Amino acid sequence: MKSICLLIASMLSVGPTFAEKQSAEERAVWKLEQSYWKYVQAGDLESYRKLWHPNFVGWPNSSARPRRKDHITDWIAAYTKKGLRLESYDLEPAASQATGNVVVTHYWITDRWVDKEGHGKGETNRITHTWIRTPDGWQIIGGMSGTVTQGKR
Repeated sequence: MKSICLLIASMLSVGPTFAEKQSAEERAVWKLEQSYWKYVQAGDLESYRKLWHPNFVGWPNSSARPRRKDHITDWIAAYTKKGLRLESYDLEPAASQATGNVVVTHYWITDRWVDKEGHGKGETNRITHTWIRTPDGWQIIGGMSGTVTQGKR
């Protein structure tokens, strides 16, 4: 009985939340990750582009090969050309790490792109971004994304 009580007590004890474990740098970058998706949803490509460092290189799951900053909005254009808009999204942080002037973030996003009638389906992706602190603030200098296949989260 004592072991059952200890098990229940350990299951109910809650440690610090993800946000409480983060450094000030990580919290600042997570706010920018939220802004990133707000810009995509609003179609604010100018603000979206400002988040990216001129020397960015990354590998989005929408591309067969790595891309540079000049192609950073290609994936958004692919959706909008089909008449789709980002209706909703949900970010779930997985991990982050600050080291000097760099912060790496890992998270899942479940987004729902819909047509004019509101038809569409959600998809979950894994995202990794590497942010670097510049005189102009934090900017994404590297990243990678991939679609989460069913049962592989």
